[in-house]
Amino acid sequence: MVLREAIRQGASTGIAAVDAADELPAFLQPDCPALIWQRHPSPCFQKWVDAFEPERLPRARVILRPKNVADAISLIFDNCNTPDSPQSAMLAEDTALQAQVFADLMRTPFLRLRYDVVSTNACRKFHIDFVTARLICTYRGPGTQYGFPENGDADPAHIYSVATGSTILLRGKLWPESPDAGLRHRSPPIEGTEQTRLVLVLDPIADPDAHSEPKFL
Repeated sequence: MVLREAIRQGASTGIAAVDAADELPAFLQPDCPALIWQRHPSPCFQKWVDAFEPERLPRARVILRPKNVADAISLIFDNCNTPDSPQSAMLAEDTALQAQVFADLMRTPFLRLRYDVVSTNACRKFHIDFVTARLICTYRGPGTQYGFPENGDADPAHIYSVATGSTILLRGKLWPESPDAGLRHRSPPIEGTEQTRLVLVLDPIADPDAHSEPKFL
């Protein structure tokens, strides 16, 4: 399902779609369980990340202050042997941008940042995360799938996908205001397809000491 079709369906389900960072506050409106930030990666970057050796893609899970994201990414790239290049600089700059924008939107002093490299059916069941909110951006491979199951934990009858390079903001179980809208999401099942995904995940964190991840504060 292409992003355009997902957005058309979203118009009747409360899922917002925007084209610019300054439109992201729509996510805070009542009855908006998710928002898709439509973005278009540069062909140069996409060609690089799609062809890059999976073993050298960045992998990390760390809690940090938004202002420290750029320094943390530099260390992550060094630890993962992700080489310096114009394209890796694009990845670092875009991650830092999304982190700052998301932190400002959620008014959070800390973020959990994850780079996940996925080639299995990890998180293949539709679910809602035990967080306040989550930002997910798939830089490589198929994007996050989502839908509205009609019967409990059953898969949705209609499954939609976020385009590679676009970003989805999702409310979690800890969102303080609205009741559960029924939206569920998952990582697309790709085991056996020889595909590899590179996924950025950001979560707001109120108290870093309540979490076990490494800190970059």
